[in-house]
Amino acid sequence: MPQDCCHPIAAHHKLRIPDTYVSSLMLDRALDAIARRVGSIDREHDIPYLAGYSLDGKRIYIDRHLPPTFRYRGRDVAVDRYLLLHEEVEKTLIDQLDLHYQHAHQIATRAEEAAVRADAVSWRAYDRFMQQYVKTMGDERLTKLPADLDLKPYRDEHDYDLMRRMGAAAADPSHPAHGDKPLRRRLDRALATRAAKPAAAQARAGG
Repeated sequence: MPQDCCHPIAAHHKLRIPDTYVSSLMLDRALDAIARRVGSIDREHDIPYLAGYSLDGKRIYIDRHLPPTFRYRGRDVAVDRYLLLHEEVEKTLIDQLDLHYQHAHQIATRAEEAAVRADAVSWRAYDRFMQQYVKTMGDERLTKLPADLDLKPYRDEHDYDLMRRMGAAAADPSHPAHGDKPLRRRLDRALATRAAKPAAAQARAGG
């Protein structure tokens, strides 16, 4: 182990600082490492659930209406890095370990929370800020959807109402999403599944 590295093995026994400081430092470096490996961050689209990823995982989508910072105790806190961590962890667990979205999402949320707390930011304040911008099924702001958005989170959540809304928007020639033919085809396939049909019948009966 070279002696000029950031944390030689022996140094762990010599540090006179709290463990929380060490973990915060290493988590911050881990986020930087993840950010360097991400292909790109796209903030030009409307993203249900606030953030998502492309099918190939090389692009992280963050909803275009979400401010890049929020005010907390007199300072502006940048939020993209936390969402980036969440989406990268989630996508990796789904693709590499074949986890269901719900399981991957729980782990990713814990990682996101740890990163927020490591920066001395209240998770409750951060989450309250985020919830203001979450786009759901009935939201009129879902007007600009990326063609390669991974639909697995919405399928695994059985959020067929949301996907039907997305599909209806993409099928409308006057809607900006109409030109995204790959997205339209994937939405059609998702809504044609056996699980989606009872949900559609139930929605019609309730309406």
